[in-house]
Amino acid sequence: MKISYHGHSVVQIELGGKRIIIDPFINGNQLTDLKVENLNLDVIILTHGHNDHVGDTVELAKRNNALVIANHEISTFLSWQGVNTHAMHIGGAHQFDFGKVKLTQAFHGSSYTTENNEIIYCGMPAGILFMAEGKTIYHAGDTALFSDMKLIGERHPIDLAFLPIGDNFTMGLEDAAYAAKLLGAKTIVPIHYNTFPPIKQDPKQFIEMLENKNGKVLEPGEFIEL
Repeated sequence: MKISYHGHSVVQIELGGKRIIIDPFINGNQLTDLKVENLNLDVIILTHGHNDHVGDTVELAKRNNALVIANHEISTFLSWQGVNTHAMHIGGAHQFDFGKVKLTQAFHGSSYTTENNEIIYCGMPAGILFMAEGKTIYHAGDTALFSDMKLIGERHPIDLAFLPIGDNFTMGLEDAAYAAKLLGAKTIVPIHYNTFPPIKQDPKQFIEMLENKNGKVLEPGEFIEL
């Protein structure tokens, strides 16, 4: 299984001939190495409804006939736009042919802002547990620190965790480092930083703050194999 990072919160998973992407914010993301027109995808998973996470989902899903997995509200909103969706919600899991997906809680907002300046409510934000080939990947989405991260790690031993470090909208360096301790993941990768001025952070400083020194900074396009 190959897991690559592509700036902001964009993570791609490749396994068994399937390509899965989480939070495909491509256009408008100055840190990404991806181009929408070059992406071939089978599945899109969304953590919440903010525009910098839903990103290019509609265009990508329609062009690739890709399945979009998200909470019920986001799935309904996207289905009205002709997108093939699978609705889930917090605490629920589903076994797909490429792996198992479970949504965890996250503490954040979740809404989509349209071109007409309408704000669409998009249900509860989520984190993602992705389980396949005997490995577990955790994408925390946008979230504050919360104590049940310890429970998540105990219930689902995590091989690779992606944690936001940008502060202002999510956890900052200190809280994210404590989150890593609670989760007990084998490897921690920072996400959701440096895309915009309010979330400017030094990911190497975050790695140094980890108690177990088990972090890795991935530049856009770099990957980890599990």
